[in-house]
Amino acid sequence: MHPPTSTKMLARAKVNLCLHVTGKTADGYHLLDSLVVFPNVGDVISVAPADILGLQIDGPFASGLSCSDNIIIDAAKTFGTRRGAAITLIKNLPVASGIGGGSSDAAATLHLLADHWGVALPGAEKTLQLGADVPVCMTAKAQHMQGIGEVLNPVPDLPEFAIVLVNAGVLISTKHVFAALSKTRNPPMDAAKGFADFNGLCDYLKSQRNDLQAAASKISPEISRVIKALQAEPACALARMSGSGATCFGLFETLHQAQDAAMKIKKTNPDWWVQPAMVYR
Repeated sequence: MHPPTSTKMLARAKVNLCLHVTGKTADGYHLLDSLVVFPNVGDVISVAPADILGLQIDGPFASGLSCSDNIIIDAAKTFGTRRGAAITLIKNLPVASGIGGGSSDAAATLHLLADHWGVALPGAEKTLQLGADVPVCMTAKAQHMQGIGEVLNPVPDLPEFAIVLVNAGVLISTKHVFAALSKTRNPPMDAAKGFADFNGLCDYLKSQRNDLQAAASKISPEISRVIKALQAEPACALARMSGSGATCFGLFETLHQAQDAAMKIKKTNPDWWVQPAMVYR
């Protein structure tokens, strides 16, 4: 009998196509209303048999990350077991970049370890305790996210489209961005009546917002520069910041258009992280 082999999962980036800040709870958490998607790009998590629990980090954005003080280890500990596993993170996504890299890593770890150890996934309450974005990352599918991140509803009629993610290498503190908000009570998202096609989706998104974009842009003017670079591409239907930044995105109808735009942006800005990808139903 052969021993179990390593299993792996793509921890997809989380992109907020729009993000409305609608209020604040008594204990200081911001209430959100957001349309979230998961492009086919992300970190890679793998799990292999081991006597003790451990984490190894590699990849283009591994520098500076801790193997002990890490949300992946926190996720593993939610099972309340003393089982071992050798976890490897290939960090392909920029750190602290508004695309849920850490939360998606935690979600992928939970799925992999539940399968690896043959146990049930932790409940919703424990998942939320890991971070507000972890519940939506557990689905890795388009969701209408509300509350502090715990209220989720699927978006079944979302069309397939392409996206270009761009980060100028700027680290922004989510805490500082929320602190810089001029208003914490803003109108919620308009009710979506369905998206017949890519153009319908973009028309809807153009009437929505990211309430954190202005605050983040004041902290990091590079965000505005990235958005302008995306808007300059003729096939880009919409450019906006994701989450609390500093990663921005441009929407394209086809992957070929996205790849072409990404190549041009990267050529002009070689120090930027630029990644085209598909967003599937």
